[in-house]
Amino acid sequence: MTTSTDVRATPARERQRRRHNPITWVQRGGLTTLLFLLPLLIVFGVFSWSPIVQAVVMSFQKTNLVTPPTFVGWDNFVAVFNDPLFWIAVRNTAYFAFLAVLIGYPVPLIVAVLMSEVRRFKGLFSVLAYLPVVILPVVSVLLWKIFYDASPTGVFNTILGWFHIPPQPWIQDAATAMPSLVLQATWAGAGGTIIIYLAAMTSVAPELYDAAEVDGASLWGKIWHVTLPQLRGILFITFILQIIATAQVFLQPYLFTGGGPANSTTTILLLIYQYAFTNSLGGAYGQATALSLMLAVFLAVLSIVYFRLTARWSDN
Repeated sequence: MTTSTDVRATPARERQRRRHNPITWVQRGGLTTLLFLLPLLIVFGVFSWSPIVQAVVMSFQKTNLVTPPTFVGWDNFVAVFNDPLFWIAVRNTAYFAFLAVLIGYPVPLIVAVLMSEVRRFKGLFSVLAYLPVVILPVVSVLLWKIFYDASPTGVFNTILGWFHIPPQPWIQDAATAMPSLVLQATWAGAGGTIIIYLAAMTSVAPELYDAAEVDGASLWGKIWHVTLPQLRGILFITFILQIIATAQVFLQPYLFTGGGPANSTTTILLLIYQYAFTNSLGGAYGQATALSLMLAVFLAVLSIVYFRLTARWSDN
């Protein structure tokens, strides 16, 4: 016996079956669409997926890209785990990420909120905030390397001397090297995030601020109860992007200190570089790719867990 519900559901199932019919797909232009997409798919596969597959294969090989590779199984991964420098690099990368979140994550938000309250010269302040992003990263690091001169005549130490503060070693000391790198990285990368926050603030309904003002909310109250809740989704995205970026920090340790002093700034990506390029013909490319895959898997798992945990929070 067929119920009325089955009768109503039958046309829907029939339409779905026809939609997935190969002949119907071709008649609706699916083949033409595929032909137009084919060059893009080929380019994407060759330049994106092919290196990934080759990296996975190389992680199970012993090779220096000159002599024929030898399959070694999991030996590259075991060698990386047994390397004492690996755990130092993990600790340093985690320390850099912690300082970057502690210092670099709230700074763009604070600056964006302050700039949103400015009534005059807002365009000028936006240009000044974004200017460090325009400067080439290598040029920026080399410029700050001059600023970090540990002598009393160094730029930053001269400024400290105005306030009778003794000269600091900056990147020449293991205790201050990593915070110094984080300070430069925050200065160089905050501009883009500031612009994102300013653009997101324009979507906040002015009526919400008017209602908060009628209720007697102060400036801090409007920021806490109106601005931040409206930016919750953007804040969650920028947070995970910053974690991913800080886990792949390379430029600052490489150009500032080369991993020193005493390996206090050796990060995971710098260790990968050292595995691969310390010797021109004897680089441990298998270990380098093995460590790269380990980092990629960790970041993928972290991102999945993060988005699962924050999916409900970012919507409510």
